[in-house]
Amino acid sequence: MSRRTFTRAELESFRDAVVPDLLPDAPDQQLKLLFVGINPGLWTAATQTHFAHPGNRFYPALLLGGVITEPVDPADGMSDADRAMMRERGIGISNVVHRATAKASELSAEELREGGVRLTELVARVRPRVVAIAGITAYRTAFGLPKATPGRQPETLDDLWAGAELWVVPNPSGLNAHETVASLAAAYREVAQAAGVV
Repeated sequence: MSRRTFTRAELESFRDAVVPDLLPDAPDQQLKLLFVGINPGLWTAATQTHFAHPGNRFYPALLLGGVITEPVDPADGMSDADRAMMRERGIGISNVVHRATAKASELSAEELREGGVRLTELVARVRPRVVAIAGITAYRTAFGLPKATPGRQPETLDDLWAGAELWVVPNPSGLNAHETVASLAAAYREVAQAAGVV
């Protein structure tokens, strides 16, 4: 089966589009782990599926780390069954900034800070056990913490996050050459264990 492709012009038509958060859609579904990307890429906007670019390692890392049990190939758009599986496992996905760009570097510091405020409001509303922000540079800018390091953030921040544990994990973009699927899998499994997903 061939994978869907887009022309550059088609992708550009999705610039500034918004991708809805993946959150529980039933009262009995508990959000255990909220993954947070920096912002949607154009492929993500085109497919309305988070982390959808074929070069993104998010879903392969989740599978390798045992965070999900079935493979997800989001390049054509996540299926209803894929979304249901994520929700049943207590996993949600959001972004710091919701408008789509070709690169995260197109975002201004002000957009990231405003997105940080909206994210803390979302967390207060949906009450995940763990929040995992994928990208240390965006996290530092969004929350005014220039010396923050990856991993579990200080417990002193838990009040800001409505009691949720806050982690900063590596970004799965193919542009993040320092990481492999295996290293991402280890980081994502750690936050999933903290959240009680695995």
